[in-house]
Amino acid sequence: MNNTLPEHAPLTQFPIQDNCLQIGGISLTRLAHRVGTTPFYAYDRHKITERIGLLRQHLPTEIQLHYAMKANPMPAVVQLLAGLVDGIDVASAGEMKIALDTPLPPDKISFAGPGKKKHELTCAIAAGVILNMESEQEMMLIAQCGERLGITPKVAIRVNPNFELKSSGMKMGGGSKPFGVDAERVPDMLKQLHALGLELIGFHIFSGSQNLNAEAIQEAHTQTIQLGIQLAEQAPASVKMLNIGGGFGVPYFPGDQALNLPVIGENLQKLMPVIKRQLPQAQIVIELGRYMVAEAGIYVCRVLERKLSRGHTFLITDGGLHHHLAASGNFGQVIRKNYPVIIGNKVHGTEKEVVSVVGPLCTPLDMLADRLSMTKASIDDLVVVLQSGAYGMTASPTAFLNHPIPAEVLV
Repeated sequence: MNNTLPEHAPLTQFPIQDNCLQIGGISLTRLAHRVGTTPFYAYDRHKITERIGLLRQHLPTEIQLHYAMKANPMPAVVQLLAGLVDGIDVASAGEMKIALDTPLPPDKISFAGPGKKKHELTCAIAAGVILNMESEQEMMLIAQCGERLGITPKVAIRVNPNFELKSSGMKMGGGSKPFGVDAERVPDMLKQLHALGLELIGFHIFSGSQNLNAEAIQEAHTQTIQLGIQLAEQAPASVKMLNIGGGFGVPYFPGDQALNLPVIGENLQKLMPVIKRQLPQAQIVIELGRYMVAEAGIYVCRVLERKLSRGHTFLITDGGLHHHLAASGNFGQVIRKNYPVIIGNKVHGTEKEVVSVVGPLCTPLDMLADRLSMTKASIDDLVVVLQSGAYGMTASPTAFLNHPIPAEVLV
């Protein structure tokens, strides 16, 4: 019987020099001095660029890459990605403003998400941004806003498919969902577009996220493209865009293995002849957030105290769930699992210990690592949570207990 516990996959994206993590060509200790305070997030521009290059290498050349900004809306990161990808997807008027500040043209920006307010729709129409319609009611509201402005709104229909992305960390489609229009209701919407004065750009079909199962993603791509072709046959004009979503996952937890990107690309390559034949004018879009930025980012906090309680050591730090909710296990996890956490200025120390890393908040939920083996740490050492480039600070309750908001740097 094998009692070996699963371990984190090897994380080799950042070099180690003199036993200290390097990010953006800078040692962690020097970067901490440069930032001037802890905690902070740091994102490596070279690693983001490399990831986009990897996607371009393995996906068909006809595929357009869009960045889902909600993964990391830091303006510097978005500006960097705007020069690397073909479009940006936003989920609020605030994100739309950041996207419009990039060099990308407005028609390469799409606005998705349920419950868009009238003023948000008005701003998007005036800017020329593509609106992903989430319901029949939203379609009518968009038409009213467009008529009032005297501008023809550019729209896509976000479709809730009749299938889901298997093995997905978060299921965004299939069954009853607040996202998108049920696939069987889409034909009736298509019949109304011309009379409402709306310009249909295409469809957005997104079934799930954070998936490490290449076979499940391949199956979803095949089903998504089939559904897109079926719906396009009922469209009032040629479809110009089919967004097949994303869902590519990254290894966060013990036992996770990196996604097999090459086989996903091979499957899409096999599907391209059918797409070109059935949707000759359509651009095929893959929309990714986490996969583009997660592994390029770290969260750094400082050890304030070593506390021994009934035989177990706690490293009390100046960071916690208020900055990194996902690492605390409170952002979609059913069973809490540890992110990869290291002592960044003593990565390969000879003396190891099993400790829990906690923050300064008065709640037992404030835990960044639970009984994890790492180099023995001292006061002022730097704790690093890896895989932290996506759904970090802006997905966390930064106002909780009125602690300062962490800095963010792109290096």
